[in-house]
Amino acid sequence: MGDIMGHFELLMLAVSLSMDAFAVSVCKGLSLPMGRGRTIAKSALTAGAWFGGAQALMPIAGYALGSRFAGAAARWAHVLSFVLLAAIGLGMLRNSRSGELPDESGGMSPAEMLPLAAATSIDALAVGVMLAFLHANLLTSAAVIGAVTFAMSAAGTALGGLFGLRSRNGAEICGGITLIALGVKMLLGG
Repeated sequence: MGDIMGHFELLMLAVSLSMDAFAVSVCKGLSLPMGRGRTIAKSALTAGAWFGGAQALMPIAGYALGSRFAGAAARWAHVLSFVLLAAIGLGMLRNSRSGELPDESGGMSPAEMLPLAAATSIDALAVGVMLAFLHANLLTSAAVIGAVTFAMSAAGTALGGLFGLRSRNGAEICGGITLIALGVKMLLGG
């Protein structure tokens, strides 16, 4: 890992990077169509793969891009994250009013997951630049960040799915509001 960042620090970094993905995963779980535990388990694994994969790839990209381009990416990261999360949150609110059910993938299609994975992993791009300055082991760091995010996202989706089965319409409203609030928080740089 390098002299500056040890195992504990890397784990804490991974947990902090996974928090946005966890929150979005809970929302995705809340919006799952009523179904069996198998649907929740499949959706949890899908969310974990999308969010964990994105969180593992972004530090590698940041490491490769270096600090020269990271400044520009960091300037626009908050705005891009806000736009993506707010648009998805507004879509969830619209769906809750129309009674429209998610598609058969349970809202886990690539078209729905890619923007969410991108929005929640943009901060990991800057982390990649930091890892270069710390002379951290990039592959180990990316693997830990991805694995922790996978676990947190899968758990968040499963948790949301358990509660969402009881009150889908209210859960979709709650999920939409949460995504918009998370987007505003990112826009404000918090």
